[in-house]
Amino acid sequence: MIKKITNFYTALTFGPKIENQEKIDKNYKRLRWSVFISATIGYSLFYVCRLSLSVVKKPIVDSGILTDSEIGMIGSALFFAYAIGKLTNGFLADRSNICRFMTTGLLLTALINLALGFTTSFTVFVTLWGVSGWFQSMGAAPSVVSLSRWFSNKERGTYYGIWSASHGLGKAITFIVVAFIVSISGWQWGFWGAGLIGLAGAIVVALFLHDSPESKGLPPIADYKNDHAPISAKEKSVGTLQKEVLKNPYIWILALASALMYVSRYGIESWGIYYLEAQKGYTTLEASSIVSVSAVSGIIGTIISGIISDKFFKGSRNVPVLIAGILNVTAISLFLFYPDGYPWVDTVSMLLFGFAIGILITFVGGLMAVDIASKKASGAALGLIGIASYIGAGIQDIVSGYLIGDNHTTLNGVDNYDFSTVKLFWLGAAILSLICALFVWNAKSRD
Repeated sequence: MIKKITNFYTALTFGPKIENQEKIDKNYKRLRWSVFISATIGYSLFYVCRLSLSVVKKPIVDSGILTDSEIGMIGSALFFAYAIGKLTNGFLADRSNICRFMTTGLLLTALINLALGFTTSFTVFVTLWGVSGWFQSMGAAPSVVSLSRWFSNKERGTYYGIWSASHGLGKAITFIVVAFIVSISGWQWGFWGAGLIGLAGAIVVALFLHDSPESKGLPPIADYKNDHAPISAKEKSVGTLQKEVLKNPYIWILALASALMYVSRYGIESWGIYYLEAQKGYTTLEASSIVSVSAVSGIIGTIISGIISDKFFKGSRNVPVLIAGILNVTAISLFLFYPDGYPWVDTVSMLLFGFAIGILITFVGGLMAVDIASKKASGAALGLIGIASYIGAGIQDIVSGYLIGDNHTTLNGVDNYDFSTVKLFWLGAAILSLICALFVWNAKSRD
């Protein structure tokens, strides 16, 4: 049984080699677009299944089903499981059939969302949401491995940046579509709606994501595009190259920078709606609408990030990261510290936040590590960044939940919140992340 499962998920062997150049060009063009679009759509729907809890937090607390602290613990369960899964599944993705691997993850996380709409038990919530975190970790690594297998060094930044728009697309669907469903049908539909959307995504991935050019009888992408990096890794095994990832100090620094960036990112994405409702008096739909604009601007940020770095900075990500980091700190400061009663300021701050975080997710959260690791070990590089990122996100959810809960009082049936401490926590992480990212300025790319 174990052998059958292993064989099912193992990367496909080389297919019959195609010799006709015209057919090679035609197949490469068609399959690259199929891989790129399905990976982008598929990963965006992983996000819908992941962010469903963010939309229903306040309604669940208001219903007395769970407390602030319990919500924080549930959220952290996903992040910690996701962190471990990002590392292990990142290493596995380098050796896997990425289509089957990614389809399985999206299918199972969608089914868990459907199940959560039928329970009010804290124990069931924290267990299933944690298990969902593991299946969530089967999305990013296969997507990035697919980009490494199908797109060359000089073009990868552009396609990686556009693929990273899947984060924003997933947020937009969640904060607009799912939030609307919740506003008219109740919190359970936050999970049911996300689950049904996820099932549709699993079908798309299963049909249109392809394993590798070689499995289709095509030459490796570096040979096809004649685009080899200065540092070659042709003679080294995947295992050796994965070990080199673990020994690379630049990747560890990026991991720390990404962890801190994810504290600030998920501080806003996981608790931003709650904050606007509790602190500024918005309704769930109003708060979701404000936060949702970050998804739209995030899509723009991710799409242009890779194009700008490839076209204007010769593949270097450093200057865009510096600009985006400063913009991120500015946006969070406006969102958290500008006086209440100015919806347009809240909206503008979310526009800036989404744009900046879209660039930072693309570069600090993955592409810079993929650049400086061997492309045969891109899954391992992303996995190391991923485990650090989501440990940071998990710690954030626990700390944020307790800081909010400890400063939440009820007097004569009226809830009162003091967000002053948690706001410093979120902003401080953004500042430290920017500082760490500057230490990898001189890292070099590899094949």
